[in-house]
Amino acid sequence: MSEETNANVSTWFWVIAGAMLVWNLIGLLFYYQQSTLTPEAMANAGLTPQQIAHITNTPAWGHSGYAIAVNAGVLGSILLLLRKAWAVPMFVLSLLGVLVQDLDAIVLRDAIAAWGTSALYLPITVIVICVAEIWYSRSAKAKGWLS
Repeated sequence: MSEETNANVSTWFWVIAGAMLVWNLIGLLFYYQQSTLTPEAMANAGLTPQQIAHITNTPAWGHSGYAIAVNAGVLGSILLLLRKAWAVPMFVLSLLGVLVQDLDAIVLRDAIAAWGTSALYLPITVIVICVAEIWYSRSAKAKGWLS
């Protein structure tokens, strides 16, 4: 493979990469919100005591998985927009962070008990999008769009 990247990327590349950045920035905003909201603010937002306890009792390693997921996702999106091949491992790291977070919240601490079955919708969506980000960035790399 040549050292130079293919300069002719599709317009869709920029649209998809930009959408990935927006998605991951929203995730970063949610992470910040969860990290800074007080139990009183959560109660004022309408969360039940069981939901508040579920959030506030997140262990450090589960919260770290969340931090790794959103930060690696944002970084991967920026690298993709900069057409850098490092986007691929960043998206893989993001998926690993998501899986750690979900292991904690869903498997070990039973998020369904606090949130109902709707607790599965967002995590499943996030996993699907993470896999799509990995697939798309690998595809872009294979096409020579990333260096």
